[in-house]
Order: sequence, then structure tokens, then C-alpha cells
Amino acid sequence: MKKFLLGMLFLWKITFVFAQKPTGVKGKIIDSKTQKPLENVVVTVANTQLIQLTSSDGIFSFYNVLSGNQLVLLHSQGFKDLLLSIVITKDQMLDLGVIPMEDSQMVEQQTGLITLLETDLSDDNSGSESTSGLLQSSRDAFQQASAFNWGQARFRIRGLDSQYATTTINGVTMNKLYDGRPQWGDWSGLNNAVRNQEFTIGSFPSDYVFGGILGTQQINTRASIYRKGTVLSFSGTNTNYDWRMVGMYASGMNAKGWAFVVSAGTRWAEEGYFEGTNYNAIAGFISVEKKINDQHSLNFSGFYTPNSRAKNSPNTAEVTELTSEKYNSYWGMQDGKKRNARIKTIEEPILMLNHFFTIDEYSTLNSSLTYQFGKITNSNIDYQNAISPDPTYYKKMPSYYSSMYASDDGEFSGAFTPDYEEAEKSKEQFLTNNQIDWNALYYANQSPVLDGNGNITAYKPAKSNYVLYEDHTDDQTMTATSSFNTQINDNLFLTAGGFYSHLKSHNYQQLTDLLGGLYFEDIDVFYNGDQAQSDLNHPDRQVVEGDTYGYNFNYVANSLNLFTNFKFTYDKVDFYLAQNFVSTNYQREGLYQNGIYPTNSFGKSEKVQLENFGFKGGILFKISGRQQVNFNGAYLSNAPTIRNAFPNSRLNNSVVAGLENENISSLDASYFYRTPKWQTRLTLFYTKIKNITQTSFFYAEGIFDDGAGYASTDAFVSQTLTHLDKRNLGAEFSFQYQLSPTLMTNFSVAYGQYTYASNPNVTITNDAQATEENPNPVFNFGTSALKNYHQAGMPQQAVSLGIEYRDPKYWWIGANINYLAECFIDVSPISRTDTFYKNPASGLNFPEASEERARELLTQEKFDPINLLNISGGKSWKIKGKNVGLFATLNNVLDLKYKTGGYEQARNANFRQLNQDVSSGTPNFGNKYFYGYGRTYFVNLYINL
Repeated sequence: MKKFLLGMLFLWKITFVFAQKPTGVKGKIIDSKTQKPLENVVVTVANTQLIQLTSSDGIFSFYNVLSGNQLVLLHSQGFKDLLLSIVITKDQMLDLGVIPMEDSQMVEQQTGLITLLETDLSDDNSGSESTSGLLQSSRDAFQQASAFNWGQARFRIRGLDSQYATTTINGVTMNKLYDGRPQWGDWSGLNNAVRNQEFTIGSFPSDYVFGGILGTQQINTRASIYRKGTVLSFSGTNTNYDWRMVGMYASGMNAKGWAFVVSAGTRWAEEGYFEGTNYNAIAGFISVEKKINDQHSLNFSGFYTPNSRAKNSPNTAEVTELTSEKYNSYWGMQDGKKRNARIKTIEEPILMLNHFFTIDEYSTLNSSLTYQFGKITNSNIDYQNAISPDPTYYKKMPSYYSSMYASDDGEFSGAFTPDYEEAEKSKEQFLTNNQIDWNALYYANQSPVLDGNGNITAYKPAKSNYVLYEDHTDDQTMTATSSFNTQINDNLFLTAGGFYSHLKSHNYQQLTDLLGGLYFEDIDVFYNGDQAQSDLNHPDRQVVEGDTYGYNFNYVANSLNLFTNFKFTYDKVDFYLAQNFVSTNYQREGLYQNGIYPTNSFGKSEKVQLENFGFKGGILFKISGRQQVNFNGAYLSNAPTIRNAFPNSRLNNSVVAGLENENISSLDASYFYRTPKWQTRLTLFYTKIKNITQTSFFYAEGIFDDGAGYASTDAFVSQTLTHLDKRNLGAEFSFQYQLSPTLMTNFSVAYGQYTYASNPNVTITNDAQATEENPNPVFNFGTSALKNYHQAGMPQQAVSLGIEYRDPKYWWIGANINYLAECFIDVSPISRTDTFYKNPASGLNFPEASEERARELLTQEKFDPINLLNISGGKSWKIKGKNVGLFATLNNVLDLKYKTGGYEQARNANFRQLNQDVSSGTPNFGNKYFYGYGRTYFVNLYINL
């Protein structure tokens, strides 16, 4: 009887199970053009924990979905996101059938989500898929406007530099220890190879690293995730290059467990948008994966992208008025070609080995070893006992003569004594010869050959007065990374990991071209005796092409970064808690014994040891399937970068006195509303960065005080700011509405107030005052009144309104109008110190330095607002089974001339000199400006084979 009852009970359970009907949704996703299934599409049921990837047949299926109205989001790299509104009925499986996804034609846009100052060094076309949150699932209208519309005016999201974001490749952090920024040129030109990307915005957590307060960007180059096939792309533009060709082939995973991807491309220009800016780049990429078994895979990725580009000069208003916004003083004609003296070259191969370990269905462990090596060089002209070859050198400009003053009359300013006749002659000479005269430099490096009568019959090479050199940074970086991800239970996910990075950076000056001469003296002609020697261990050197001279030293740095991140996911609320620990040390090793600093230049410096902690957390309230509210907060400290830790690294081992970590606080709150037709986001944010250290170099006139015993009031100095605080607050708003199946409009607004929040301390290092008794001639200039001045180099307010039409026959056209404002000049800190008002001859304040006049002179310049009209469009075809597409943009259609940034020249280092220069009406040391592109185009033809 007992067995009978147990058997009946078992049978009843089986009958009950089979009688239950699933409640859910399923479907099959295909490419709308090829009609082939799409694998690894991220399918998410909004505001739930339900997320999965489609199978190789493009199929997905969710069970146990709550009945009622739901939103299903489809996301895949290179395709338009698709949001489906569905109704789930209890005990029924909703079959969506075949769902076509449309290929995104925006993948060839040239700018990135995290905007950089250098254009075309980043290409992206994706949003993050690391979580199921709306912001991380796709880029909204604001992010698209930031990248595609405002980037040309150097807009920065939340006013933050790229050092406050973290860029990773396969989980390996690519931000440089030197300055905290990623070197985008290391993988530039490989659009399709680096298109598999994930983003997090702000302090939201990443599945790979702790991240910064601006966000994270993860580039995935695992060979098996690339869509099988061949892609060819041909582009033309008139920005920093003219032409581009890129090709990529992906094999997919074969039956033996191998997959590989290869890509190669080139970009070049005889002359870019600005005069004399040639460009030459090639790019190569390979990724090979071996699937050992279901748990283990090894992947090797290699990048080699050597590229060189000619720079363009910032110019004063005087120079621009005499020439144009495209004028560039860095080039001149030689043998019928334009030759630029300032070329930046990047050649830093990356070799990366990744191990992907699937421990079980809940846990993974990904580890990597990375080696990066190579060089970054910047060329320029060096000269001795000769006039500057720069055609805009201040003594060659008309304003040098029209802004002249007589010598001081005691404590009072001398009379205004302009020489307008010489100014007019100077103007005519500049208009006739306003580029580098390469032939004159060659002649200056030769001596005449005389016959018996003293007549010149020829010229022969002699000691060079002018040479071309390169500043080298040759880095070798080894990085070991590991990250562990696990699902502890239905609601708790843990990510833990870390990396160790070792850097050896060789920095030196190398002579590359004697410009027709025989040799160059390795001395500093501004000094005498031993002080003139670059290396006392090898004095009076005569250097030739290929030799190192001037300065020569190593940086050695080590960084250990550990982090954990706990994510809690529930039906109505998600939240996370993350923390990290970073231990960093830097050391300089001088390879030259500099004559100015004989006791503080050769050998190893003291070791800078810094430790930092970070904490962040956030909570997401899921009000409904359409509405969310999100709050994030972070508090962390960052070590000063190598660049800012050593204030005079080319000459000595000195470390910034009292070096401190940066302290960062960040808060943001967001509201999201999303339906298949209507998407909107409103975000409020606040960031405070404290104890920033900054170092810069310039030549200053009238900076030191003769009355205090200094030999000269003029000097080439290094300036260090400490205890500098920044405050960034503002709001972001985006609205996108599908007016009809083919017509969509979008509207985005950025409102920011990015200011300095402290009066930093200013110290000046004057090499000329170095002695054996004083090997570190640092002079404290006190505080600089920078508080409430605006941060420079970016619009702080921006508006974009756009409309787009997409035809069912696979063509589209769109236009947007953009307004950008509140962009300011970068101010000179030394001009805001008390020392600025003192007469260097007497130590007393200048009698004419009234508060009213000082306010006029030191008011921060604000640039005119910018209105940019952009038009874009595209068309795709299917020809003999192959997809062919054409994409084109026309930016700044109205050809507006506008400033994107600039800085106050610090050469006038006291009140009287600045007042005289400005009062003349033709300042010789006026502000220098960078200009944006005028009307530009970009056309791309791609073929999918």
C-alpha cells in the first residue's frame, strides 16, 4: 500500500509538471540584408534579470517571464538597437517569429564616445552590453550628439579629460602611467577590428576594471566573436588625412577549434585641412584563438599601427589676421615640397595573450599577459647662436615695433614709442616670407670656399647652427591582468581582479638631420663653463645624425591595482558596491650628469611611493518597464602622474615638494523613460577633484627680482601648481522620438559649469640659479587667484536638434543643427599671483597696478558661440549576394570659422609688461588660438564579402 501511494504521488507530480505551460517569449533574429541568422545578439527583457545571447541559429527564448506589458531590447555590434513592445500572457509562449535587424550605417563615424582633442584617433560604434540597464544597453541621443556632432568643437562629456576614463583591450588597461591617458594612435585605423566595444558611463561599474569617474571603454578582440566574412572599406575626407583603405577578414570558429582575424589599412595625405599637415599611417592587426575545450581558450592579439602626422601651430590674432585660420607656421618649401618641422610619430606594437577559463556555468576567470614597446617621437628645430627659424617669432612680427615702450622712468612706466615705419616693413616682410626658410637654414650651416682673390666659389659643410631633432619616449610596458566573475546566487554577482604593470621609459633627444652641416655641439649656449654641458661625463661632444644629446634619462614605474565589485539584482531594484586599492611607485634614472645640476641629475632619484583607495556605489530603481531612476556616487584618490611628479625631469632628479594624491568625489542622478517610440534621459552630475598637481614650461620676462640678488629678471622656467581644485557640475538631457516608421527626431542639451575651486600654490624653477649649494632652485610665488575661473578648452554648454529619415529601401538622410557656447581661454596662473604686481627692479608694487586695471587685463576671454550645421546620409545595396554601402557626412556646412581653444602667453610675467603690451593696441604676446575645421566631408564605401 505504501509503495502504491508513493507511486501515485510520483505520477501526479509528473502529470502536474507536464500540464504546466511556459510563460515567455521566443524568436529568431536575422540580418535584414543577408537574411542569415545573427549569433551573439544581446537580448534583454527590460528591467529584469533576463538576458541572453542568441544561438548560432539566431534563436533566443525566455521562460518564466512576468505576464503583462514588457519591453525586449535587441543589441548587436554594427546593428541598430531594436526595442520591441510585447504583451506576455500567462501560460503562453509568445513567438515573435523572424526578427530582422538593420545594419547600422554609422560605424564609419570618425569620433568616439569619450571625445579626444586629437581627431580620428578613435572610432567607435557601440554602447555597453555589460549590464541590462538602459544607459548601458545603447547609446542615447545625448551620447550620439556628444560623439558625432559636438566632438568637432572639442566637447568633453561632463568636462572631464580622458585620464578620468579607463580604456581596456580584452580587460587590459591601456591608460599610460606617464599621463593617465590612453594612446589612441596605438590602434587607430582599425575601425572594424576594434568595433566590438562595451561602455559604462560615469562611475557605473565595469565587468573588467574598477574604472574612472568618466566611464570605461572595453575593446574586445577575441577572434571567435567576430562575424565571419570579409569587409573592405574605402574612404575620402578633407580633415587630417585625405584617403583611407581598410580590409578585414574573420574566419569564424572552425571544427578544429581555431578562429583568426586579420586586418590591414592605410591612411595618407599630402596635406590635411591645415596648411602643411601631411599624414602617413599604416595599420595591422591579427587575432588568433584556439579553443582547447569547452572550458579553456587561448587568444593572441597583435597590433602594429605606425603613424606620423604633421602638427599645426596655434596662432595669435595678429598672425591670423595677416594670413588665415588655416595658416600653419611649422612648414616651409624645400625642393618643391612642403616640409613640416614638427612631426609626431607613434610606433608602439602591442602583443597580448589572453586565457579565457569557463570554470562552470556561473563563473569565469580571464587572465592575460601584455607587452607593449616602441616609440613616440616629436620633431622640432634646434638652433645655437642664431635667430629663431619660426616665421612668427615675436621679433619678426609688426607688433614688435608697434608695441614698443621706452625704458622705465624710475618706478614709473616709460613712454609709448611705437615705430610704425618699421612695423610696416616687418608686415611686408612677413607677408613675403611667412614660412620656414629651409634653404636659409642649410646655408647657415655652411661656410664659403674662397679663391685666391677672396671670391666665393662654393660652400662647404661646417658646424651646424640649425638641426632637426626628435624628442623620444621609448616605452617598454609589461602588464599581467586577471579578473574573476561569478554569480553567487540569483541576486548577487561578484567581479574581482587586478593587474600589475611595469614600465621602463627611455626619454632622450636624438639628432635626426644636420641640415647640411658637419656636426652640432652638445651644449646649452645660454650658459657658460661646466653649466653649458649636457653631460659632464662626456663634455664638449660634437654630435651627428643618430646621436643622443641634450637630455637622456629613464623612468621606471610599477603599479599594482586590485578591485572588487558586488552587484545585487532584484526585480524592482539593482545596486552595486565597488572598491579598489592601487599601489604605485615612480623613479627617475639620469643617464647624463647635467652641468647645471651636477649633483642632482646623474643616477637614480628618490623613489616616489603612493597608495590610493577608491569606493563607489549606486542604486537603480525600476519604477516600471519604461521608467528607471539611477543614483551613483564615488570617492577615490589618484596618484599624480609621472609627468607631474618630476617638475624638471629633462635636467634633474627633483620631485615636487609635498607631492599629494588627487582626491575625487562624484555624484550623479538620472531619470530614464523609454518606449519603442519615445526615449528620454535627464542626468544631474557633480564632480570635485582636489589636490591636482600640474607642471608646465615657458620663457618669462621680468619674472625675478633684481633687488633680491638674482642675476637676471628673465628666465626659461618650469612652473608647478599644487593644491589645484576643480569643480564640475551640470545636467544632461536627451529626447528621441520616432515620428513615423521612417522619420525620427532627437534633441540633446548639455549644461555645465566647470570652474577652478581653489587658489593653487605656484612654484617656479629657474635653472639659471642652480648652484652646488642650491641644487634645486625653486621659488615660491605664493597662491594664484584662479578660484572661479573657468576651465578651458571645451564648450560648457551645447544643444543639438536633429531629424533623420530612413527609407525601407535602405537609404537614409539626416541633418542636425548644433549650438555650442561658454568656451574659455586657458589662463596664466603666474599672472594671478601677488608677485605679478611687483616691480622686479625694486620689489615694490607697480604704481599703475590698480585693481580696476588688473580686472580688465585678467578677465578670462570667452570665445564666441558656435553654430554648426551637419548633414549625413547613406545607401546600401545587395549586388550579386554581396552587401555594398555608401556613407557620407558634410560637417559645418556653413563653413563657420571658430576657435576651439587657446591660451594666454605667460611671457609677460609682470603687470607692467602685460599692461604695456595690451595698451599698445597691437600686443606682441597676445593670446594664441586653435581653430576648428571649416566645411569638411567624409565619404565611405564599404563592401561585405
